[in-house]
Amino acid sequence: MRAPSFWWRPERSLAAHLLSPLGALVGAVAARRMREPGVSLGVPVICIGNPTVGGAGKTPTALYLARRLARRGHRPSILTRGYGGRVEGPIQVDPVRHRAIDVGDEPLLLASVAPTYVARERPAGLGMAVADGADVVLMDDGFQNPSVEKALSLLVIDAGVGIGNGLCLPAGPLRAPLAPQLARAQAVLVIGEGEAAAEVVRMAHAAGLAVLTGRLAPNAAIMSRLIGRRVLAFAGIGRPEKFFATLRGLGVASVATMAFADHHPFNAGDIAALVERAAADDLLPVTTEKDAVRLTATPEGRDLLRASIVLPVQLVLEAESVAVLDRLVARLFPGR
Repeated sequence: MRAPSFWWRPERSLAAHLLSPLGALVGAVAARRMREPGVSLGVPVICIGNPTVGGAGKTPTALYLARRLARRGHRPSILTRGYGGRVEGPIQVDPVRHRAIDVGDEPLLLASVAPTYVARERPAGLGMAVADGADVVLMDDGFQNPSVEKALSLLVIDAGVGIGNGLCLPAGPLRAPLAPQLARAQAVLVIGEGEAAAEVVRMAHAAGLAVLTGRLAPNAAIMSRLIGRRVLAFAGIGRPEKFFATLRGLGVASVATMAFADHHPFNAGDIAALVERAAADDLLPVTTEKDAVRLTATPEGRDLLRASIVLPVQLVLEAESVAVLDRLVARLFPGR
């Protein structure tokens, strides 16, 4: 399902007001559950979460951290629930053998940089990663899940939408009230441009959290192939509009768009519609890495992928934020 648009408007709509009592109840239950103790296996767990549902940049952040830790001589592994996949785990992701329908799209991307484990029951996945030699485990999502003790929690915020209307599910996008979430985090990472996260930043500073800033930068070489082209941009991610805006802002001549729900499994009808639209208007199909992973599930999807350009993005932190993050991580390894 796609998130309702009223979630992301600062002003609270009638629907938000009507749903707010239920949201308050859901938020209270989630906040209470977050206080439960978690399992520790003697290896630090760094959680990359976000206070809301929807894409904020958690996976690029996990990829960034995994690469940085590996360059410093650590043996990072990544733990994820495998949203959208049918495998409950615990299992180590094999990019050759597994497909998005098995383990989800994000784990296949994560497995390209570090051993990645899918586990609906996260302590079981943590145990497998530690048994395989990890000296630090990155937890992609799961901040609100108390089953694993976190040594460092980083909340990722999209600067363009912040926390929307500030209400909890289903009245708004928050998974739990913001204050108790900030109380259990050590840092906030604001990604992108915009002022929608200003209140979150103020609250984070007041709570003594580190505040980091960064952006998602598209691959320059691939982006150069799109300048001046007429494209059909399609995406099934948390905020497809963010992907479309990136293309519009980087010299693409014109951008037609087709948006799908987050983690959308492309079926034959979807693919036929995309192919027909691109052919009718002489457009070059362009999509994201996450969508490309799911397209490989069928022959039709692979055909579309061969005719498309996939635009990867990477997290780029501001220099000061890099130094702050390095200090936070260094505290997890005293004596090194």
